[in-house]
Amino acid sequence: MTFTVKVLGRLLVTAMLLTAIPLAIAQTGTLRLPRTVEAGSAFSIPTSGSGKAVLYIVGPAQVLRREVKLGESISFAAGDLHNAGRYVVVLVGESSSENGAFDVVASHPASLSFLAKPSRLPVGLQNGISGVVYVFDTYRNLVIAPTEVSFELAGVAGAGQTRTVATRDGVAWTKLNSATKEGAAQFIARDGSVSATRVIQQVPGDPCRLRMNARLSNQKLQGQKLSGSKPGDQKQEKRLTLETDPVRDCGGNAVPDGTIVTFKEIYKDGEATVDVPVKRGVARTEMPAYPGATISVATGVVMGNEIRWGK
Repeated sequence: MTFTVKVLGRLLVTAMLLTAIPLAIAQTGTLRLPRTVEAGSAFSIPTSGSGKAVLYIVGPAQVLRREVKLGESISFAAGDLHNAGRYVVVLVGESSSENGAFDVVASHPASLSFLAKPSRLPVGLQNGISGVVYVFDTYRNLVIAPTEVSFELAGVAGAGQTRTVATRDGVAWTKLNSATKEGAAQFIARDGSVSATRVIQQVPGDPCRLRMNARLSNQKLQGQKLSGSKPGDQKQEKRLTLETDPVRDCGGNAVPDGTIVTFKEIYKDGEATVDVPVKRGVARTEMPAYPGATISVATGVVMGNEIRWGK
């Protein structure tokens, strides 16, 4: 019991001291420690001398204990040490003890943690899409050694975009432009044979180049509410049918249905406005046909053409 307490106390003190000591220690004497061990790999530690001893290996979330016959190699199977980090080694013999340290490093890339944002954005944005990748090995250790990650944005009209970025401390990141055409794009990160995919939905941008036309309608008004109109306006026999050309953004993509278009009519005795949602790509409404009226159209900050009706 006393021997066990002494050994554990010695291990604790040794572990605390060795965290501040450079890597190359205790490479002479009974122990012959490797400088580094790949996570999950099999390895051995040769010893010299004679007699019996106990070997302790203390590291991140792992402690190993081995009965040792000095002069023989101590073997460790694949998977015995799989957490990357610094490990302290203490060999306790019958009459003396020895200590040292080595590093367990991450193995080859086996999985990617891929963060991409936003998941939805307008077309034609410079550096609008961000991608960040964290590279891990089989045991979920961050792969600190530099490795190249390829980013690819594809799946929409036009040439895809690719970037190759070297990781720094296990992380690689990039920014890409959204495409000129709407649609779902595949955002792929790849490190060797390991890949991860995210979907980026690219939607039309703001309306652009708005244009309308007007024609005289022969049907009676059916109670459409016009902001700013007078009660008598609803009884006008003559009225105009106003319709926009297909409403698109500056890249030619049709804006989504529901986008609001405002028609405004200014005439001698006042003005009237009506807000209309886009349906099937166009906005359509009816307004009174006042001689000499000026009719304009707009959506958001985009102004369309003006029409002056009659005299």
